[in-house]
Amino acid sequence: MPSDHYFTASPASPESLRRIRVRLLDRDVEVTTASGVFSPDRLDAGTQVLLANTPAPPPGGDLLDLGCGWGPISLWMAMESPHATVWAVDVNERALDLVRRNAQALGLDNVQAVTPDDVPDDITLRGIRSNPPIRVGKNELHSMLERWIPRLGERSDGWFVVKRDLGSDSLQRWLDATFDDGYSVHRAATAKGYRVLKVRRHGSPATGTVRTI
Repeated sequence: MPSDHYFTASPASPESLRRIRVRLLDRDVEVTTASGVFSPDRLDAGTQVLLANTPAPPPGGDLLDLGCGWGPISLWMAMESPHATVWAVDVNERALDLVRRNAQALGLDNVQAVTPDDVPDDITLRGIRSNPPIRVGKNELHSMLERWIPRLGERSDGWFVVKRDLGSDSLQRWLDATFDDGYSVHRAATAKGYRVLKVRRHGSPATGTVRTI
């Protein structure tokens, strides 16, 4: 039997498509999921905490869902901000196919489901929402964040949900030490064993830390 992780680029396991009902933006919607992706049977607790404890994304510009899976965060952002472009990024091709299916089924034409290298280099992000793939390992996770957080525009925010017992507090310390010039990092919320971490990129002149939660 093949052993796939949700961060496998091309899962070898049978697709086993399934339909589930989830609640997004106060709407009950039906989405398609599959084996070989993260949390195929339900809207996972971490994503629920993230969506419940972050403000609406900016109404326009480019938004990023880093490690999108079958797409709950991307779909939520696309519904909240129909005039924005949502970049649903994942290395898992099966996950990206599911995001495309779900966006089309919900009539969301502002979602671009792509691999990391397919996001144009000149894109400046107005916001990031992410339930990042912690199990890829610390080095890979740090590399991902070092790649994408600097692409935030001035006065823009990245929001990340991490389970406390999977290293949220140490990740917060690393973020604070790594992004120490022109950024601020703080814990915006705690719920159900998860932390929501907010990274703000300040403008010129610098803005203060804005606590929205």
